[in-house]
Amino acid sequence: MAVNYDNLWKLLIDKKKKKTDLISGANISSSALAKLGKNEYVSLAVISKICNYLDCKIEDVVEIKK
Repeated sequence: MAVNYDNLWKLLIDKKKKKTDLISGANISSSALAKLGKNEYVSLAVISKICNYLDCKIEDVVEIKK
């Protein structure tokens, strides 16, 4: 199985936010953002911070593909 964060990038565009806004607003590290950009696994804590910052659900951020 693989993870895909395309929904996150679309959500950022819709909310007129930049990746740097995500780092500072969600209080995540630049290495976590790099992992997101490469569709690599990140901790649930990182996903939770992003969801709280963007006021969205987990499925709005990450998709699991088989």
